[in-house]
Amino acid sequence: MKTNGIGRSTIEAELSAIVPNAHLVEPIQKSEFYSRIEKACKLMQDQKGQVMYLHAGTNLYYFTGTKWNSSERLVGALLFPNGSLHYIAPKFEEGTILDFMEVEGTIHCWEEHESPYQLLAQVCSENGVNNGTVFIDESTPFFISDGIAKANSKFELVNAKPITAGCRMVKSEAEIAIIQHAMNITLEVQKAVARILHVGISAKEVTDFIHEAHKRYGVSSGSYFCIVLFGVDSSFPHGVKAPKNLEDGEVVLIDTGCQLHGYLSDITRTYVFGAINELQRRIWNVEKETQLAAFRAAQLGNTFSSIDDASRVVIEAHGLGPDYDLPGLPHRTGHGIGLDIHEWPYVVRNEETVLEPGMCFSVEPMLCVPDQFGIRHEDHIYMTNQGPKWFTEPMQSIENPFGV
Repeated sequence: MKTNGIGRSTIEAELSAIVPNAHLVEPIQKSEFYSRIEKACKLMQDQKGQVMYLHAGTNLYYFTGTKWNSSERLVGALLFPNGSLHYIAPKFEEGTILDFMEVEGTIHCWEEHESPYQLLAQVCSENGVNNGTVFIDESTPFFISDGIAKANSKFELVNAKPITAGCRMVKSEAEIAIIQHAMNITLEVQKAVARILHVGISAKEVTDFIHEAHKRYGVSSGSYFCIVLFGVDSSFPHGVKAPKNLEDGEVVLIDTGCQLHGYLSDITRTYVFGAINELQRRIWNVEKETQLAAFRAAQLGNTFSSIDDASRVVIEAHGLGPDYDLPGLPHRTGHGIGLDIHEWPYVVRNEETVLEPGMCFSVEPMLCVPDQFGIRHEDHIYMTNQGPKWFTEPMQSIENPFGV
């Protein structure tokens, strides 16, 4: 074996060594939800909006603390600029909504044969909104926004992203602490994964281990997602239909994360099992150089577009690309993270959002060599008043990726 920290252990040994620690970080407190509502109301007032509809999902949770999955039934909340909050839900779900509710508000219910859209329009009218700008949560399914539009044709439905993203893009200290803890857990899982590898192990065995390892750390839901790729499979950024088993001398790409108090981790580690060839070494080192160039470009006052530009300057200097051509970087350099695994801001050309303290995002300028392998180093940054900081330190070298 040529690579430090790879192999030589077993699934049983690694799982038995894990000590739960997910409980050591606090969830978001109720007072923070009220602060978020206050900020959203100010943004609405600045943009002359009359009300914002928050649909079941991460936006509803972010502002109200109410956890509810989107379905074919309208479940959501109306937030008015004065801070008034009104929930809309099926009558048979009223008790459950009360149970999940963190931020108190009036609940308005509709029976199965009734129109939730007419009820929404009625609640708006009762609060003085009969026409004008109605902000619609950008994750709202079309059939719901269409129903709202038909319930009152005088509404001007507007994308709520300037408000939702305007709040969610900048994380609080409590949010960053949760994300940091989740990242720490996933990094330890990544190290354990590397130690259990052996020739012939299947992607499913590794995936199952990752799921169980996250659970052993106290994350009850296990891994939020998992991509395990060996050899040529790693040249496909998000995997293949039938992943192959591990062979000697192959690239190993593991991309996984977990969900803790609603917030997500997301880390990719790529290394070689066995002897390293020169092409693998060259591309791995270019990937590391590219990731560090993106980190250095992530300075307060710069745009997210400039980070993606910095990645491509390095890649093209090594004769890869240009743009999205292969061998090279076929996608954006990174994405924001928080309650959603991919959220604003995106690290991509033409994204002119300016970096500011509290923003959290990935740096993962993956390099793909068609029909051979792919290398992705993925770590996340959070912005401070002094500039960028890593949630997790990048891999050290191809011979010693985890710094053992």
